[in-house]
Amino acid sequence: MEILSDTIGGLISTSGFSGMGITNIIMILLSFVLFYLAIVKKYEPLLMLPIAFGMLMTNLPFTELYHAELWNPATNPYFAPEYIEQGANVLVSFTKETSLDYGRVLHDGGLLDLLYLGVKLQIFPPLIFLGIGSMTDFGPLIANPKSFLLGAAAQGGIFFTFIGACVLNFLGADFSLKEAASIAIIGGADGPTAIYLTSKLAPQLLGSIAVAAYSYMALVPVIQPPIMKLLTTEKERSVKMGQLREVSQVEKVVFPIAVTVIVSLIVPSAASLVGMLMLGNLLKESGVCDRLVKTAQNELMNIVTIFLGVTVGATAVADNFLSWKTLFIIALGLIAFCIGTACGVLLGKLMYLISGRKINPLIGSAGVSAVPMAARVSQKVGQETNPSNFLLMHAMGPNVAGVIGSAVAAGVLLSVLGG
Repeated sequence: MEILSDTIGGLISTSGFSGMGITNIIMILLSFVLFYLAIVKKYEPLLMLPIAFGMLMTNLPFTELYHAELWNPATNPYFAPEYIEQGANVLVSFTKETSLDYGRVLHDGGLLDLLYLGVKLQIFPPLIFLGIGSMTDFGPLIANPKSFLLGAAAQGGIFFTFIGACVLNFLGADFSLKEAASIAIIGGADGPTAIYLTSKLAPQLLGSIAVAAYSYMALVPVIQPPIMKLLTTEKERSVKMGQLREVSQVEKVVFPIAVTVIVSLIVPSAASLVGMLMLGNLLKESGVCDRLVKTAQNELMNIVTIFLGVTVGATAVADNFLSWKTLFIIALGLIAFCIGTACGVLLGKLMYLISGRKINPLIGSAGVSAVPMAARVSQKVGQETNPSNFLLMHAMGPNVAGVIGSAVAAGVLLSVLGG
């Protein structure tokens, strides 16, 4: 009887119920909210659902799937030799912290720790961009190069918010410049880019920023229209734009190669994202890699999406997620997104005047890189004003330019702050 009692007691003490605390319960309930948003509301379900499941698993006690302490340099550094030359002598110092102890991660890490290597080592986000590139048509952008300006203007939300966050930082706010940059990138409405930048600059905020970024991407049809209508007149919204010229295959093949070279030379830090985006597009437009294109669009994209979502969700542990910074991320992320939309529309208004009222400023709102949702919102708002208005293809130019723009913005921030 005593043996049976000890066995039952041992089972109870090692079960997750014995380790369940109030913070675990709160995080599990939050994961249920994300399940609701993904399944019922269909808010970016392809990534929101894996994120919610990763959040659920990492906050169940004793599962040992993800260990946040393994990814914190303050608690898990290793020291590598630093060689210093002084004349003919070479001194060896062991005081330079160089990186996380990936050997310990491989030895002691759980399933989600191992999968998280794909995020930490910058593998998953560029592969997502490869898939996006293989599904993207840059024809509208090539046909109307001025769209690049609108895509660039919409990244203003990132930099204005970053500057504002820096001001708050100098006034005594308890967050670093790297954290400010990671929050500001939400304004680009590009989930993979937000994950890429945050994993380098502020990995402790990855879960919160990913949830905010994908939530705002899903809410594009709700957030953007009021801003677009506030900043434009009915006359401006009713402008009909002429048909775009036809783009040759030669142009479509040269474009990704040229963009890769130019962006990589100007902002080398953006090369991995932009390069993989353009590789995917080149595979598509070349017309000779059908098997690779299908793999990039389907199998590879789906596998990486699952791994990326689950591991990003796993970083949302209570210590990092349940803090005032999460509320700060939600608020500043929304501000960044709204400013980005406004910057695109305002430049659209300027181009409307310069072009002799031939450009509908609504297409400027599509400069955020939520493809193709932002372009559809431009089309919808324009058609509400003028039922014969068809802005979708015109809006796709700034929309795909925004994908490039957000990656370049991330590269600029990495160059300035270091990754």
